[in-house]
Amino acid sequence: MQAKVPLSELGARLERFRARMDTADPGWELALVSSNVNLYYFTGTMQDGILLIPRNGEAVFWVRRSFPRAVDESSFPQIRPMQSYRAAAEATGPIPGTGYLETEHVSLAMYQRLRKYFPFRDVQSVDGVIADIRSVKSRYEQELMEKAGSIHRHVLEDLAPGLLREGMSEAEFSAELYTVMVREGHHGIVRFGIAGAEIMLGLIGFGESSIYPTYLDSPGGNAGMSPAVPLLGSRERKLKEGDLIFCDIGCGYHGYHTDKTMTYVFGGTLPDDAVRIHQQCLGIQDQIVPLLRPGAIPSQIYEAVTADLGPAFLENFMGYGDRKVQFLGHGIGLEIAENPVIARGFDKPLEEGMVIAVEPKKGIKGIGMVGTENTFIVTPAGGRSITGNNPGLIRVG
Repeated sequence: MQAKVPLSELGARLERFRARMDTADPGWELALVSSNVNLYYFTGTMQDGILLIPRNGEAVFWVRRSFPRAVDESSFPQIRPMQSYRAAAEATGPIPGTGYLETEHVSLAMYQRLRKYFPFRDVQSVDGVIADIRSVKSRYEQELMEKAGSIHRHVLEDLAPGLLREGMSEAEFSAELYTVMVREGHHGIVRFGIAGAEIMLGLIGFGESSIYPTYLDSPGGNAGMSPAVPLLGSRERKLKEGDLIFCDIGCGYHGYHTDKTMTYVFGGTLPDDAVRIHQQCLGIQDQIVPLLRPGAIPSQIYEAVTADLGPAFLENFMGYGDRKVQFLGHGIGLEIAENPVIARGFDKPLEEGMVIAVEPKKGIKGIGMVGTENTFIVTPAGGRSITGNNPGLIRVG
C-alpha cells in the first residue's frame, strides 16, 4: 500500500484552506466536506463520512464506514466513528447560521439529511475556495504527477505502437492498452470533476471515430462500445492501412493524473494537408508553453493565441462541426479537469506549481482528430513538460 499522505502535507492544506476562507468571508465559522476526492485531499482517505472544518478549533473527520480503514490509511489527527450526523452535530456544539458546503456535489437528499442536525439558516458554496487551493500543487503532489507523467510517456510513446495490428478493433486496442497501463503503474481509473465521470482511460478512435460526438468536454470524440456504454471503443471499427489512430487518455498514480494525447499512422501516410495542420497544432503548443509562468493571465494567453489563427484554421479547431470546446488547456491533479483553464473568463494569474494540460487539436473530415496534448508544471521559466514531447503521428505497421 502507498505510504500515507504526510501529516505535514494535510496540515498545510487545511492552513491554506482557512487562509483562503478568511479572505473570501472573514466571518465564516464552519465548512463541511463530503465528496470523495475532497475528503482524500484533506484527510488522505476516501471513506464515507463528513469532514467538519471550523474556523477555530480542530477539524474532525466523522466516518460511517469504514472507520478502521480510515484510521489505517490516514495520518489525519482527528478521525472519529459515527452512526449518523447526529453524533457529529452534537460534538460540534452551537451550529452557526451559515454553513459552507460543496454545493456542486451535495445532493438535495443529502442536504435535507444534513439540515436535520445542522440547521443552517443559510448555505454558501465552498467549491471555489477548494478549487483554488487544489490548483497549486505542493512538491509532494508534483512528485506523484511526475511519476504519472513518466508512466504516461513510456506507455504511449514506447509501448502502445507495438500493440497496434491490422484488423484489431478499437475495443481490443483499448483493452490491451489498459492492461499495459495498469501493469506499468496506472491506478486504474481516470477521474473528472462531474458526476458519474470516472472512466478507465479516455478517448481512443481510429480515423473519423475520433471526431464522433462525446459527452465529455473534450475536442476529440469516441463512439464507444454502445449507446449504453460510450466508453473504450467500438468492437466494429477495425484498424486498417492508412488509419490515423487518436489516443487521448489520462494516467493516474496514487490519485494524481496527467493528460496526454498521442497520434499514430498505421501502415501508410496521411495527406500533406493533414500533416501540415498537425504541425500547426504543435506550433500552438510551443507558443503556449513559454507563457505558463507565474503572473500570466489564462484568458490573455487564450486571446493572444487564438487571435493569430485565421478563420480557415479555426473551423473545426478544438473539436469538429458544432461540437467545439472553448479552451486551449486545463488544470489537472486529483481530477482531469481542474482550475485554471486557458480560456476566456479565467482572469486569475497563474501561480508557480499549477499544473496544466495543453491540448491544441483540430478535426479533419475523412481523417480524424490531429494535434497534441501534454501536461506542464508552471515555473518561472515557463511550462515544464512531465509527459514527454514526442510530436506524434508515429508510424506503425
